Amino acid sequence: MLVLLMLTGVVACGPIHTRVKPAENPQKISSLWVDSRIATRDLFRGVGGARIAPPVRGGRFAFVERKSAGTNPGYEVQDARGRNWSVKLGKEAQTEVVASRILWAVGYHQPATYYVAEWSMTGAVAGPQEPARFRLESDGQDVARDWSWYENPFVGMQAFRGLLVLQLILNNWDLKTVNNKVYVSDGGPGTERYVVRDLGASLGGARQFPLLQWLNIRQMQGTRNDLEAFESMDFIAGVDGDRVRFAYRGLDEPLIDSVSRDDVVWACRRLQQITDRQWRDAFRAGGYTPEQARRYITKIKAKVHEGLALDSRPSKTARVDP
Repeated sequence: MLVLLMLTGVVACGPIHTRVKPAENPQKISSLWVDSRIATRDLFRGVGGARIAPPVRGGRFAFVERKSAGTNPGYEVQDARGRNWSVKLGKEAQTEVVASRILWAVGYHQPATYYVAEWSMTGAVAGPQEPARFRLESDGQDVARDWSWYENPFVGMQAFRGLLVLQLILNNWDLKTVNNKVYVSDGGPGTERYVVRDLGASLGGARQFPLLQWLNIRQMQGTRNDLEAFESMDFIAGVDGDRVRFAYRGLDEPLIDSVSRDDVVWACRRLQQITDRQWRDAFRAGGYTPEQARRYITKIKAKVHEGLALDSRPSKTARVDP
């Protein structure tokens, strides 16, 4: 059974990439990232705001269908206003909301997502349901296709490499193509938005099993929504000139190796602009207790401080203590 599971993982995860491919047709970075006024963003309500938000307690939704893809159970449901929502249950429900808030805060495009603590469903699956992540399926935008971390129009751009730094800070170890979507708005061509949409494998720890890497199995590469594991993970192992050696070890090392010290500083400067209230709001939006939020925020800020320290260090080989 174990062998079958491992072989299934190999097939499901696709080929192992060995390098980042330079973009043949660079695209305006605004399709991926915009220079936002970070301190003004509402990290409790997120990109959708209160106008779009579903009831966080006591809402009733009609069953449409069961979710058929991904590792977490879920549904597609419809609210009283006729809007369809993608519902994700399980551990990733909280982490995806928080990670989405943080990426959106610093300027990366994100769909409207909310953590709903208490809700019920009518139809084929009726009755009270467990807490879940709700993502609005259409708000004038449709998914056109997936996009790859290794081949995309932004390879070589600092905002793209800064996005990689954010994944390291959040310990998102599941950097596979099917988690990334290109949205196209009603305006048609020229309105594309590149989104890292499935962020659930964040805020946990990463495992370093050579056999899993050799077999290209992502499913067992780390934990999600795991506070103790998140606190135990290091960020920067050291610096060799312009190259940063990260504590991360996994399937995407070739991708991570493209990140420079300037990229780390670039991303950390933006995270540094998030206020204490915004940090608390982001974790409150994900349903975390104040104490859980405090511990997560403390660890993230420690990583940000570690990254900012690279700005003042000499360009020659230097050691950064975790």
